[in-house]
Amino acid sequence: MDNNNNGKDYKKKISRDNRPQFPKRAVITGGMPYGNKKLHFGHVGGVFVFADVYARFLRDRIGGENVIFVSGTDCYGSPIAESYRKLTEEQGYKGTIKDFVSENHEAQKKTLGDYGISLNLFGASGLGRTAEVHNEVSDWFIRKLYENGHLQKISTAQFYDEKVGTFLNGRQVVGKCPVQGCQSEKGYADECDLGHQYMPQDLIDPKSTLTGEKPVMKNVDNWYFKLTDHYDILREYAAEIRQQENVRAVVHKTISEFLEPPVIYIMNDFREKYEEIKSRLEAHELVEEPKKTSFTIVFKTLEQRERSCEVLSAEGVRFRTGKTLVPFRLTGNIEWGVPAPVLEGEDPLTVWVWPESLWAPISFTQAYLESIGHDRDEWKDYWCSKDAQVYQFIGQDNIYFYGVAEMAMFMALQNKDNLSCNPDDGELQLPILVANHHILFLDKKASSSGNIKPPMAADLLDYYTAEQLRMHFLSLGLGMRSVSFQPKPLNPMAKQDEGDPVTKEGFLLSNVFNRIIRTCFYDAQKYLDGKMPVGEVDADILAESEKAVLEYERFMYKFEFHQVTYVLDSYIRKASKYMAKAKAEADKADDNALRRKWMTNVFHMIKTAAVLLHPIAPEGTEMVREYMKLDDSMWNWDNIFEPLSENILKGETDHEIKFLEPRVDFFKRHESQFEK
Repeated sequence: MDNNNNGKDYKKKISRDNRPQFPKRAVITGGMPYGNKKLHFGHVGGVFVFADVYARFLRDRIGGENVIFVSGTDCYGSPIAESYRKLTEEQGYKGTIKDFVSENHEAQKKTLGDYGISLNLFGASGLGRTAEVHNEVSDWFIRKLYENGHLQKISTAQFYDEKVGTFLNGRQVVGKCPVQGCQSEKGYADECDLGHQYMPQDLIDPKSTLTGEKPVMKNVDNWYFKLTDHYDILREYAAEIRQQENVRAVVHKTISEFLEPPVIYIMNDFREKYEEIKSRLEAHELVEEPKKTSFTIVFKTLEQRERSCEVLSAEGVRFRTGKTLVPFRLTGNIEWGVPAPVLEGEDPLTVWVWPESLWAPISFTQAYLESIGHDRDEWKDYWCSKDAQVYQFIGQDNIYFYGVAEMAMFMALQNKDNLSCNPDDGELQLPILVANHHILFLDKKASSSGNIKPPMAADLLDYYTAEQLRMHFLSLGLGMRSVSFQPKPLNPMAKQDEGDPVTKEGFLLSNVFNRIIRTCFYDAQKYLDGKMPVGEVDADILAESEKAVLEYERFMYKFEFHQVTYVLDSYIRKASKYMAKAKAEADKADDNALRRKWMTNVFHMIKTAAVLLHPIAPEGTEMVREYMKLDDSMWNWDNIFEPLSENILKGETDHEIKFLEPRVDFFKRHESQFEK
């Protein structure tokens, strides 16, 4: 396996000689929001802002033409079908399910635009040309897995509501998650709302959402990916990424949790019953766990565990199963879905939503390339080349799908016998997963389907600017732990005499950085005939700027976005402190030579800070570039260390800047934040 990154190959000491290496081409993906709702704050603040900042950074770092940023609306799946059913039955909605999804897709697209999320393509798996491409890619992907011998047809029990005479989709049955240690009361057909996977028959206390009745189980045939065959290669993968500095610990830890052998946890109260029937169970090992309320029996295969579960259930023994690999379902029998290929003459099926959402970024990459007049086959230059890398930004609840199921399928896609990814042979590479922990709301986990409802992303813009929110979300440190979002206007417990924690980082720009920029412009207009001095920058200013750039670059490489905001805070405040002292000395002496010197230095710091801020606060920094009358080469990292005199403004000693009117803000506060 080769993830095309240099892991710990560069030394810890920061210098130009030990900089991290970035790919020549990159694809960035954001998790796909379901098409049954508009975006809430977690979609934007937990995933899309981070993906966008990294995409913008890479465009500056390796060239915009080499970066593709894609995502889209997840149009299929039982949550959408269930939401549509409720909308039509309870609220009299008259449109089709495609109309319903299309309306939400357009709303999602608008919200992302309002937050400055710079997607090259925000597609939809079930709408327009992207749907056509996605159907073709889905057909190819599944057929390839089948040809390589990695699929199996399994007849499994599916929930069936006898009262209404219909099979139930994933979200039309609700019970308790059977996985040991999980407290979720929202276990659906074969996964709970925390991402744990299990076999449908293991769900505890299932009820139909259509009638409230307990459904029966009826056998249906579907195609499954042989995920249980991939223990060894996934263990190797987990061990490999554990050593990489640009893979967060939560990724390999979560993946490893699913690589344990199949186990059953039995309540101690049933120990006597277990002793009575243990000879009827499949071969297993008993593990005593003193001081615990249960004991453990361990099996070598999933099949052994499942047969033993049937015996225990028949005898009324209470038990829970542990996390482990289970066959990964690819198809289903609901009407609203991507058509599945007919492989062995079976009745037409549709693709289960989770698998097709994993390869949807490939579909969207192809659709984007086609939309700009390129050959769709060029997608391989971004997904299969050793010079390229794919970065997938997700929430921690989805690590199982992206880190276990996706990685195994991507490896199995190559060939039947050699489960590896070799970019030298043009094979599909493994993406780097950037998983954030939960972003809480007022210290609670919020969910559209739970008791704590999250604020909608669009509504937050009634209180904050997009750039204030972008700065704040990055600063939370979601790569390390779950953190609470505490917007004062939406917090009934907030004290009126205390500040709003959401605006703290944004005020660095709207207060401190604004003041630095305005002061330079106004003094240049007052003393230097509206010209920016272009000349030699002091060595200590160059050194301080270089240090900030190298720290920022390293933290970006490791996706430590909260550290990026600390670097910016420190650098901008140092610029402010230097400017205040140097300007005071020049003004006291009324010396234009001193004024030229401090302005030359501070304009360099403004340029450097603006480049570093460009991925985070694009609107404000583009305004800085416009007023400095510089072209887009300002953002090019080939020029990052050099003064303006070196390459952008060669030969100039004074550079005319755009006239700045009084009280103009480059980085704005929301109108609601000003006293009435």
